[in-house]
Amino acid sequence: MKKFLLAGASALIICAPAALMAEEGMWLPSQTGAIAEDMKAAGLELDAATLGDLQRPPLTAIASLGGCSAAFLSPQGLVATNHHCVAGSLQYNSSPENDYLTNGFLAATLADELPAAPGSRVYVIEDLRDVTTAMMKGADRLEGRARYDRLQANRTALIEACERQANRRCDVRAYFGGQQYWLQQQLEIKDVRLTYAPAAGVGNFGGEKDNWMWPRHTGDFAFYRAYVAPDGSSATYAQDNVPFQPKAWLPIASDGVKEGDFIMVAGFPGTTERLRTADEARFYYEELYPYQQRMLTEYGDQIEALTEGDQAAQIAYAATLQGVENYEKKIAGQLAGADAISLIDRKQAEESAFRAWIAADPGRAAQYGAALAELDALVASNNAEALADARRAMIRRGQLYSAARLLYRWANEQARPDKSREPGYQERDRTFATQSLQRIERRYMPEIDRGLWEAALEDYRVLDAEDRVKSFDAFMEGRELAELYAATELGDTAKRLEWLGKPVADFKASDDPFIQLAVATHDEAMAREAADKARSGDLQKARSTVMEARLAYAASQGKTMYPDANGSLRFTYGKVTGKAVDGQIWTPFTTAEGIVAKHTGRGEFDAPDTMIELIKAKDYGRYVAPELGTLPVDFLSTVDITNGNSGSSTLNARGEFVGLAFDGTIEGVVADWMYNPAINRTIHVDSRFMLWTMDKVDGAQRLLAEMGVAAD
Repeated sequence: MKKFLLAGASALIICAPAALMAEEGMWLPSQTGAIAEDMKAAGLELDAATLGDLQRPPLTAIASLGGCSAAFLSPQGLVATNHHCVAGSLQYNSSPENDYLTNGFLAATLADELPAAPGSRVYVIEDLRDVTTAMMKGADRLEGRARYDRLQANRTALIEACERQANRRCDVRAYFGGQQYWLQQQLEIKDVRLTYAPAAGVGNFGGEKDNWMWPRHTGDFAFYRAYVAPDGSSATYAQDNVPFQPKAWLPIASDGVKEGDFIMVAGFPGTTERLRTADEARFYYEELYPYQQRMLTEYGDQIEALTEGDQAAQIAYAATLQGVENYEKKIAGQLAGADAISLIDRKQAEESAFRAWIAADPGRAAQYGAALAELDALVASNNAEALADARRAMIRRGQLYSAARLLYRWANEQARPDKSREPGYQERDRTFATQSLQRIERRYMPEIDRGLWEAALEDYRVLDAEDRVKSFDAFMEGRELAELYAATELGDTAKRLEWLGKPVADFKASDDPFIQLAVATHDEAMAREAADKARSGDLQKARSTVMEARLAYAASQGKTMYPDANGSLRFTYGKVTGKAVDGQIWTPFTTAEGIVAKHTGRGEFDAPDTMIELIKAKDYGRYVAPELGTLPVDFLSTVDITNGNSGSSTLNARGEFVGLAFDGTIEGVVADWMYNPAINRTIHVDSRFMLWTMDKVDGAQRLLAEMGVAAD
C-alpha cells in the first residue's frame, strides 16, 4: 500500500481507552493547546504554547536523520543521537586496521571528523502545516486508480512548490486514514560527519542479549556534526564547508532527573498501528508477524554462519545483522505482548462499541454504514495481498538484483516528465539513488550475497504457483546463481553507477544477467503495483470516511485524539518511573556498578578497561546522582515512543537536555498497536553517564566545552 496516502492511519481507528492516560499519545505540535492543562498538571514548567511553535526552542533544535531522531546540542551544528543510529557510518568508515565499530571514534579536531555513510542527512524541522483541502481537490468524487492518481498529482504539486525553496526537503503525509494531510518542511543538510561515538562496549553494551530488556546498562549515544557551505547554504561534502549554525540548541541540564520527574521526548516516530481494525490486528498477529519472525531468525543465522571467522565480512554485514536481529526480537515481543494483554480481543470489543454507536443512530448509520462495509471488504483483500507480497519479497534479498531493479525502474521513469514520475524516482531523488548504489560497496561480498540469496530462494520456491513471480521463475529456469554472479559487472561500484541514467534501450540490449533479470520481471512488478494503487485509492476513500465517524465518536466522549505515528514531528510526555513485573521491582535507574557486574571482558559484555577501572575506583566526580549516591547509566519512563524515536532527546520540565531515548522493554513493544500504562516503559541513556563517559573515559573535553559543559 502506498504510504503517502495512508501513512500513520492505514485503517480505521478503534475506540480509545475509557480515559487516556497522560503518558499516552504522540502529539502533533498543533495539538498543544488541547492538552496544555494536562501537561501543566503533569509537571511542565514551560509555557505549553512554546511546544507548539516550530519557530521557537525547543522544537527548533529537534532534527531528523531520516530514520532516527536527533537534536542540536551546540551552536556549531553538533548533533546528538543514538549510537545505533550512527552504526552504518561507523561500519562504512571501518576496516580491520581501523575498527571504529568496535573501538569507537573521536575526532580530535573539526578537520578529523569523517564523512558519514553515503545518503546520511540531517533534516531541520521548519514547518508542519495542514494541506487537506489542497490534497483533496478534484479527488472527492473519484475512486480506485483515478482517486489514487489525483491524490498523487496533488501531493507532487505541493511538494514541488515547497521545494522551490533552496535545500528544502518536503513531504505530504496522511493522518487519520487520509482524513487529514499535512506538509512537513525541513532544511536538508547534505554534509554530515561522524564526530564521536564511544566503543561498542559502551554504545552497544549488552548487545542483542540485553536488547529490549531491563535492567539495561547501555551508553547508546553518539554525535554527528552538520556542515554547510561557507555562505551558509546546504552543500554536499567539501573540505572548505563549515559547521552549520542552528537557530537553537538544547541546553544541558545542570541537574539530572530523579524518580517521579516530568520529562518530554521530541522526535520523529516512524510507524504505529493503533488505528488498525481488529481484522487487521488478527492478520498481523496470526499470519504476517509469525512469518516475518521466522524469516528474520533464519536470515540472521545465515549471516552469522557465512561471515564466521572473517573479520572483513563481519564488518561489512554488521549493520545489516544488527537491523535484522533488532527487528526479529521486536516481533517476538509484539507477539508475546499481544498475548499478555489479549490485544485482539480488546481490539474487537472496542471496535464493536464504536460500530454500535454508529448503528444506534439512523443518521450515522446512513452516513457511515456503507463506508464501514466497504472498508471491511478492502481490508480482507489487502491482508491476503500483503502476505503474498511478503513471501514474494524473498527474491529481492539479493543486493545486485535489487540494484538492477532500481536502475531499470529509474530508466523507465526518466522517460516521463519529472512531475509524472513515481515518488523516489524524480530528480529530487537522484542523490539518494546514487548513494544507495554506492553503499553496496561497503556492505557486499559476492560469495556471502550469493549464499544469502540462495537461502532466500529456497523459501520462495515452496510457494504456491499463484503466489510466485512467473517472469522470475521463467528467467531462472535452468540457470545457476553462480553463473549470474560470475557474469555480472554490477558488483563494481563504478560500473553500477554507470547504469544510472542510461536509456531503457540499453538495458534491453544488455548481456549482464542481473540487468536482464530486472528487465524480465519489470512488467509483472508494474502490473502488481497498478493493482495496489487502485486498491489504495479505494482504501483511502473508505477509511477517511470512517475516520470522520471515529473523530466524531471521540468528540462525543470529550476526548482529544492523536494520529498514528507516520514519521512526522511529535512530542510525548510522562514521568521517570519504574514498575513491578511478576514479583520483581524495576527501579527506574541503573547504575555504573551494574556495568562491572555484567562485564565479562568478551562478546557483548566487554566494557573498555578504562571505564571498568574508573567505576571500581568510584571516580564519578560531579556526575553522581545525589539520590542514588552513584553514577546513573539508564532510566525508565512512561513516555510513548516507537521506531524512529531512536535518538530522540529527552527534556526535563524546563526544556533542558537530560538524555536520549533509545529503546523500550520487550513486553511493551505491543504499544505499536495499543498503549498500556501498566507495561509500557521507555529506556533512556542518562545525560550524566554520557557526560562522564565523554569526560573521564574518552577525553572528549573539546565537545563538552562546545556544549557549554565544564569538564570535571
